[in-house]
Amino acid sequence: MEQRVEGALSPAQVSAFRRKLMQWYAAHARELPWRGTNDPYRTWVSEVMLQQTRVAAVLEHYELFLERFPTVLTLALAPEQEVLAAWSGLGYYRRARMLHKAAKFVVQELGGKIPETAALLRTLPGIGEYTCAAIASIAFGESVAVVDGNVERVLLRVTGRPEDVTAAGRAFVRMQAAALVPPRKVDEEENAAGDHNQAMMELGATLCLPKGPLCLHCPVRELCRTKGEHVTAPRGRQTSRPVAFLLATRKQGTTTEVLLERRAAEASLMPGMWELPPLPLDAVEGREPILTVRHSITNTNYYVSVYGESFAEEGPGVLQQAVPAAEHALHWYGLGRMPEIPLTGLARKVLKRLNLNQVAGPETPEVELARRR
Repeated sequence: MEQRVEGALSPAQVSAFRRKLMQWYAAHARELPWRGTNDPYRTWVSEVMLQQTRVAAVLEHYELFLERFPTVLTLALAPEQEVLAAWSGLGYYRRARMLHKAAKFVVQELGGKIPETAALLRTLPGIGEYTCAAIASIAFGESVAVVDGNVERVLLRVTGRPEDVTAAGRAFVRMQAAALVPPRKVDEEENAAGDHNQAMMELGATLCLPKGPLCLHCPVRELCRTKGEHVTAPRGRQTSRPVAFLLATRKQGTTTEVLLERRAAEASLMPGMWELPPLPLDAVEGREPILTVRHSITNTNYYVSVYGESFAEEGPGVLQQAVPAAEHALHWYGLGRMPEIPLTGLARKVLKRLNLNQVAGPETPEVELARRR
């Protein structure tokens, strides 16, 4: 006789949970462009984009990315800089690099065929446990659980457990998630596992919110042992840091150009990306910025001041001379070329705020603080 884990849902509760969840999802699922597709590549792209990023931000990039790279082959054949440019503004640029690397592997080693099981998907570069389970269940119907921050929150509240970052705590969440996923039936036309996983993530994203969950609208409220917020571990404190950047512009005929700096290839954040040249704070002391914005990256709030300077005929201006970067890292780009350049989210944000990004693409934060969706 199988021994039940303390706190786990009973078989009857599992059955009721699945039924209530799917009834709710059928009636209330959001219409999103990556749902309802039978193309595993499109599912793959969406799941990588959605990692630790809001749905609203992904909606601004998803279709544009797929227009540029409609198949795994076109993505594999593209230069990395072009891929990063299309990703610009979504943050966590390592995701784009690893997606590109994995696409090359699929084309070169697997004949362009994306693996159909979580175990095989896990062998691709940069694809972790969450992403391989999402692709395998949503695109191929494999009965495997997807556990992201939303799903974990739902499961902890339903089972009445506090947040537990130990190996035992994580094992319980994975066990309970796996128990809830419907088994795959041989003659099944509908994708029960994929729909279930998307419904779990949808529940956490729209009702079972981190703060102020909408319990009265929850389809599994009767089964929930918490009915509200659960006990969570204290989060790391946000730190604040003032920074300054230069917006240097010049006219080349009818074209307006802006000076950009390329981040070092060995930089820990956003290597190889283009940004406005950073300035030492003492170089701008007593000057008035043309723009101030707040920009968050992981646990740091950057209070950004942007200082403007037009290129002079007789040579670089005072602020341009104060830029610490080596000359080879600086380059002038016309505003019309912004879509081709892998800009940091902050650079894109500044250009938009100053109405200099007529064709620079959507503005989104460099890194979103939400865990997913």
